[in-house]
Amino acid sequence: MFRGITQLCLDSKSRFAVPAKYREELLSSCAGNLVITADPSRCLLIYPQPSWEPIEKKLNSLSSFNPQSRSLQRLIVGNACDVEMDSAGRVLVVAPLRQFASLVKDIVLVGQGEKFELWDAEKWNQEIEAALVYKDGNMPPELEGFSL
Repeated sequence: MFRGITQLCLDSKSRFAVPAKYREELLSSCAGNLVITADPSRCLLIYPQPSWEPIEKKLNSLSSFNPQSRSLQRLIVGNACDVEMDSAGRVLVVAPLRQFASLVKDIVLVGQGEKFELWDAEKWNQEIEAALVYKDGNMPPELEGFSL
């Protein structure tokens, strides 16, 4: 399980260092083989390759005749990029994905269970501010009765 937030920086070669607390798990579960793809929220999703495969299979099984499904396939599967952690635990973020998520230097890696989200730091802060709208009791119906 990946959880927590880590503030990172892209280096001059557009790589980021995976936090040490995740490296061993990623090396043992997938030999450091990851898939990075685009998310509709304009962040990037990073999956260990074994976790990605059933998602890709499910997305590819959606009807290509449904315009919304086809758009989602194009976005998520079409932008999927296989990457490998190097010996120093660094991961390269390719230019098209960096541009999609507006990643320049300051980034945030957010654990989301079986995957990570990779955000531009400023966009992440805006996401957190937007999430605070629930403080006034404007909870979505599916969260009514939910307690932390």
